Amino acid sequence: MPVFDNHEYLTEEEKRLKEDRNRTKYWKKWGPYVAERQWATVREDYSADGDAWSHFPHEHARSRTYRWGEDGIAGVCDTHGLQNIAFSFWNEKDAFLKERLFGLSNPQGNHGESIKEAHFHVDNTPHSYMKYLYKYPQAEFPYEDLIKENARRGRTDKEYQILDTGVFEDNRYWDIFIETAKEDDDPDELLFRVTAWNRGPDPAPLHIIPQMWFRNTWAWGREPESNKPSLQAVGDNQVKSRHHQLGERYLLLSPSPGVGPSGEDVHPKLIFTENDTNTELLYKVPNKQPYVKDGFHRYIVDGEKEAVNPAQTGTKSAAWFTFNEAGGVAPGECAVVRFRFSKKNTDYLDEEEFDDLMDKKKEEADDFYYRISPLPMADDLRNIQRQAFAGMMWCKQHYLFIWDEWANGDPAQPPPPPERKNIRNQTWKHLHCDDILSMPDSWEYPFFAAWDTSFHCITLAMIDPEFAKKQLDLFTREWYCHPNGQLPAYEWNFSDVNPPVHAWATFRVFKIERKLYGRQDLDFLERVFQKLLINFTWWVNRKDVDGKNVFEGGFLGLDNIGLFNRSEPLPTGGTLEQADSTGWMAFYCLNMLNMALELAKHRRIYEDIASKFFEHFILISDAMTFRMGQKDEKSLWNDEDGFYYDAISWGGPWIQQLPVRSLVGLIPLYATLTLEPELINKLPSFKKRVEWFMQNREDVAERTMFSIRKRGKGNRILLSLVNEERLTKILQRMLDEDEFLSEHGIRSLSKYHKEHPFSMDVNGQTFKVGYVPGDSDTGLFGGNSNWRGPIWLCVNFLLVESLQRFYLFFGQSLQVECPVGSGEYMHLGHVAEEIQHRLQHLFARDDNGRRSINGGNDVLDYDENWRDYLWFYEFFDGDSGRGLGATHQCGWTGLIAKMIHDTGVSCRLPHTPRTPRIGMAHYFDDIFHRHAGGTQTPKTPRSPHHLRRNSTTRSISARSDFEFNGLDDDKELTDDEATSPVDRRRSVTSSVVGLSNGSAREREETDQHLQNYITSQLERLKQERSEGEADGYVVPGGEEFEATATP
Repeated sequence: MPVFDNHEYLTEEEKRLKEDRNRTKYWKKWGPYVAERQWATVREDYSADGDAWSHFPHEHARSRTYRWGEDGIAGVCDTHGLQNIAFSFWNEKDAFLKERLFGLSNPQGNHGESIKEAHFHVDNTPHSYMKYLYKYPQAEFPYEDLIKENARRGRTDKEYQILDTGVFEDNRYWDIFIETAKEDDDPDELLFRVTAWNRGPDPAPLHIIPQMWFRNTWAWGREPESNKPSLQAVGDNQVKSRHHQLGERYLLLSPSPGVGPSGEDVHPKLIFTENDTNTELLYKVPNKQPYVKDGFHRYIVDGEKEAVNPAQTGTKSAAWFTFNEAGGVAPGECAVVRFRFSKKNTDYLDEEEFDDLMDKKKEEADDFYYRISPLPMADDLRNIQRQAFAGMMWCKQHYLFIWDEWANGDPAQPPPPPERKNIRNQTWKHLHCDDILSMPDSWEYPFFAAWDTSFHCITLAMIDPEFAKKQLDLFTREWYCHPNGQLPAYEWNFSDVNPPVHAWATFRVFKIERKLYGRQDLDFLERVFQKLLINFTWWVNRKDVDGKNVFEGGFLGLDNIGLFNRSEPLPTGGTLEQADSTGWMAFYCLNMLNMALELAKHRRIYEDIASKFFEHFILISDAMTFRMGQKDEKSLWNDEDGFYYDAISWGGPWIQQLPVRSLVGLIPLYATLTLEPELINKLPSFKKRVEWFMQNREDVAERTMFSIRKRGKGNRILLSLVNEERLTKILQRMLDEDEFLSEHGIRSLSKYHKEHPFSMDVNGQTFKVGYVPGDSDTGLFGGNSNWRGPIWLCVNFLLVESLQRFYLFFGQSLQVECPVGSGEYMHLGHVAEEIQHRLQHLFARDDNGRRSINGGNDVLDYDENWRDYLWFYEFFDGDSGRGLGATHQCGWTGLIAKMIHDTGVSCRLPHTPRTPRIGMAHYFDDIFHRHAGGTQTPKTPRSPHHLRRNSTTRSISARSDFEFNGLDDDKELTDDEATSPVDRRRSVTSSVVGLSNGSAREREETDQHLQNYITSQLERLKQERSEGEADGYVVPGGEEFEATATP
């Protein structure tokens, strides 16, 4: 667990993570690694034209075998995706089973591909406990309505979502909670529980059909027939599994409590088929054997008795539970399914022990997550953070891609069309991916994206640093990284150029682990740093062709932000010199410098490398303003506008700026670094080189090294692309609510362009950029993202860090008006905090009970069965904060968990005026005294949906269900509960059953250390907010940013 008050106590989950880290137990062997969409991915595309969406559509998925992965609902598999368990359902209305999530392909959606379901990633530790919520309509699922209505709508219309169809009216749907837990001491023992609640007014039937199957590895001619795995019934409620790599396992199912007047238990019916393509249905080619992938659909829905194997064997199995007696499950009641996946061959499942273990794992998850962020904060913020963490865990997926096999086809299959090889990724022949990777979105982007992953790792490092480090390391390994040094972008085009944020993420993860967990992994830092030297060289050689330290780069992940498609040759001729690309490279330089200085503390050889990156940064900084060092020349900086712009260069003095106020002009702020004098004095070789440069390149040093002679707060040195004058000019635009600053963060394009769009006529064609706060109104890059106005958390996160770095140098000496025109001035640390609070206001309830992300939807805001669950969208409307794009983008939108950790304790309600400093002092004084006035121990938050076992019945509907704590705003608190935010928790000690006396004493000692930590932090916050404490502000996580003289 995180270290508090110089004391470490391992929670149960932390003990498991330690065992996994030390390789004594493989706790991560089984996890939520099954994709939510495998169809229409590039890997499954064997077409001649590269149209992945058409080649493998949704309607093929139930009948056609995947080559490179599997998909399912709440799926769990091993780390190589060989054996899978997932869930399917049927409401007796749909034409086929609901065994995978539905969404529109890119051509079908009016804003590109889009999921059309209602599911939530409720909870997940890495990975002893997992919880997933799927809301399944009781009426026929509106497949055709969703397709037709979205096809009718244009790019200026909102997407037509499943909530718009009316299928959830009168609450006629199922809340299906799917939980998975592992035994205390055995990572190979998995327990599954499905609890389906009828939210409607009438009885309704439901079929719950958990499935277990093997990924097809036998049909491609690449392994002997003897290695084909098998599943076999070994009784009425047990399936034996055999796999040559995984060994023998058993799936043991328990009868479910009946839901009808007879009171009879519901027994599963075991059915079997093969995970092979139904070639007869799809291609009019006879099947090689009678049992194929879609056998369960045909057997259950269509009544085809011959569709499943009567011998009860195959490579795909299902347990069919039918809850339809007397019309089905009564209103407000639930159906329950329990089963175990085990190496043990037993024929009895003790449901009392089963449910107790589930409850225990939930409480251990509560303990684990509370100690990540123990400071008092609103319960709503804690719930947001918890679900953000859960989403990060659920977005981990098995990713398999071997270029040679993909490009050339398989021995037992017809060869792919020859032209397919040249459509995409033909230069990535070395790729061999077979790993668990963090995906940007569990359905919409079920493939890695390199720069997304860097942001993911910041949040992941808070809960599982080993996994975060593994992700960053993988992309630099020889089976991912191109021999020329380029990191792979994403499977649609591995050669696309993403912003170079890998070095930043590597150093941040290293520092986060050291700060939170007291571990310093220098091997990881050095290993990745060495590989990034190759990547940095690729950038310099490929993206600064003329060697003038001004970079091109391409679209750089910002899709449609520019006047032209930045991935294509300019229609004007010439070269696009990009302020953001050059800013990114300066940022890259400083992060490599940071890592080199950290490593130099242990190996002096790195001082030379640090000097190299120091000088390279200075030259880039100079080129951003002085292209050739000539008087009156044009550059990327516009002094009149006080902003950086892209520019078209035709060589020599011929250059034209493109005056579009966008993130392109803010990204140069990222390139800032403070150096402690104590560190420089410890590195004499580096210090000598810096001094030499100042003396011998005085012309460049005077123009760019703003603070080498002018020291800042703490006698720090500042390296930055901008000096104080430029910084304040840029911030005047960034903090203006009529330009970049919105109620919910920093927009990607200035609102100025709403009334003043910029356009250019080229060869009779008009190119135009205007402010578009919502979905994209163009088809660039698929049309499913928009950088011309919306708010994106990833770039906001970097802006926040940049402001915090500037504060580390300027301290109280630099104050800016925020917002512009408000008359209130604050230092840059408080500006960074203000932006973080605004970003949290995207998700947090306001005083009317609404969340901005929900776009005014009453069901999502107010319905008791919806309001506490959140979608983590890809980006957000620049005016309203409404969620847009992918709905489960817990990748970089999961950064909100880190912001809540850093500033949630001081976050006000959305739309609440910022509290004056003196008022904030009283606020923190109140929290401090309410918390520290007594001797109570810290408490662990209770789950909003915590099931307590009733020993008299196996039916969960008879248990005291859904005990709400602070998440129910209408629930009155007792006097004891209302004491303080920290006190609204169960005692940590009392929440864990069966602690020995020694363990209890250890826990009590730990709680006291945690109490001391919380008290000291609240005291610090109180002092920082007090009048007269002019220089008391401490940057949240500031020690995570830079290399320092001491760890």
